Amino acid sequence: MSMVSSVRTLSLCALLLLVPVSKPVNAAEKPVALYQQQKNVVYAELHGVGLLMDIFTPTGKSNGLAIVDVVSGAYHSDRGKLRDHERAQMFDIFCSRGYTIFAIRPGSIDKFNGPEMLENVNRGILWVKAHAGEYKIDPDRLALLGASAGGHLACMAAVSAAEPTAKTRVKAVAVFFPPTDLMNYGGLKLDITGSDRLSQAIRQLITPKGAETIDEQKLDELRTSFSPARLVQPGLPPFLLIHGTADFTVPIQQSRTMVAALEKANVPVTLIVKQGGGHPWPTIHEEVAKMADWIDGQLQ
Repeated sequence: MSMVSSVRTLSLCALLLLVPVSKPVNAAEKPVALYQQQKNVVYAELHGVGLLMDIFTPTGKSNGLAIVDVVSGAYHSDRGKLRDHERAQMFDIFCSRGYTIFAIRPGSIDKFNGPEMLENVNRGILWVKAHAGEYKIDPDRLALLGASAGGHLACMAAVSAAEPTAKTRVKAVAVFFPPTDLMNYGGLKLDITGSDRLSQAIRQLITPKGAETIDEQKLDELRTSFSPARLVQPGLPPFLLIHGTADFTVPIQQSRTMVAALEKANVPVTLIVKQGGGHPWPTIHEEVAKMADWIDGQLQ
C-alpha cells in the first residue's frame, strides 16, 4: 500500500471514530423534564382583563416550598420576559430542588402604572397563599423573586408588607439588579420634568393615568413613595441582591443604596457583586444557583 493510501485510510478511520453510531433511543435515556408547566393561569381579573401566571411544579420530589417570581422587564410582562427567566435556568434550577414556582405577570406599562402593577403583584401573592393546599406548599414560607423591573416590584411588595401580620408578607426576598431609588439614580438626582428618556420613563411609571400634568413637588412625592430603598423599616424579611458592575441599565448604585438602607434598619441582607456583569450576563445561571442556595438557607 502506498504512503498516500495509508494516510487516507487512517484519516477515514479517525473520521469514523468521531461519527456517532446511530441506535434506537431507549425511553429510559431521554432527558427527564424537571417540571410540569401550567400556562396562563388567571390569578385575578381587572375590568374584564385576566392577570396571568405560569406555574412550574417539580416532577421530582417536592420540598413543600414555593417561590413567587415577578416576571417583568422594562415594566413589561409579556411571555418573552418569561422566556428570559427560562433561559436563565430559573425554573430548572429551582424545580430540581423541589420548589414550586408561581411566575406571575403583573401587567405592562402600556396598561398599568407602577403602583397598579404592585397591586397586581400583591394579588398574585394572595392567590398563591389561598391555593397553597392545592399545590401542597407552605403559605408561610414563600420566597419572592424578581429581576430588573420585576426586582423593583418585588422589593416594593416586601417593604409594603413590613408588619408580621401583613397578608402579603413573605419569608425571603431575592432579586437581580433592581431599581430601588427613583430620587437618586446612579448617584444623581434626576430632573423629573426633563425630556430625557429616563425621566420620561419614571414619570410614566409613577404618574396616575390622566394626571400627567401634576407639578414637580407631587412628582417627587410619587417617586419617593415608589422607591423601596426609601421605605425600608425594621422587621423586614431577609434580602439577597445580585448586581453586575457593568450594568448600564440599572447602575449597581441602586442595589448598594438598598443594602445600606436595609443594614441601617438591621434587616439581614446579602449583596453578591458580579464583576463585569451587565444587564444581565451570559453565565447568570451560576448566580441563579447561588440564589437557590441562599433561599434554601432562608426557607429550610
